[in-house]
Amino acid sequence: MSDTVTLEVLQGFLDAFNRHDLNAVMGYFADDCVFYMPRGARPRGDRFVGKEAVRAGLEKRFEGIPDVHYGDDRHWVCTDGVNNGGVSEWTLTGTSTAGQQIEVRGIDLLEFDHDGRITRKDSFWKIVE
Repeated sequence: MSDTVTLEVLQGFLDAFNRHDLNAVMGYFADDCVFYMPRGARPRGDRFVGKEAVRAGLEKRFEGIPDVHYGDDRHWVCTDGVNNGGVSEWTLTGTSTAGQQIEVRGIDLLEFDHDGRITRKDSFWKIVE
């Protein structure tokens, strides 16, 4: 992992999700990471803190939408010389274990530490009604 956030890093992170390779996905996260899911009991969504909790939350995502796929993606790197961030925009498609077809447009707001690891992942989905 590079100390510089690049478009290739953001694309690699998304590719790991699409392979459902949880070990590869977790390799992008810092030990003290925070992940905000797009859904949950609070307006900011369910919150997972630390690699172990984030991994458990992501396992639930892969279990709940076993064929989840992120496509039609675009990525931006954001840095001001002190803070490193990125934005990934995508369309999530899949089928829930209850048989519900899902297609939503969403983004991830990402913050990185100086070692190039994700410290915060905040996911947002457009709500289709």
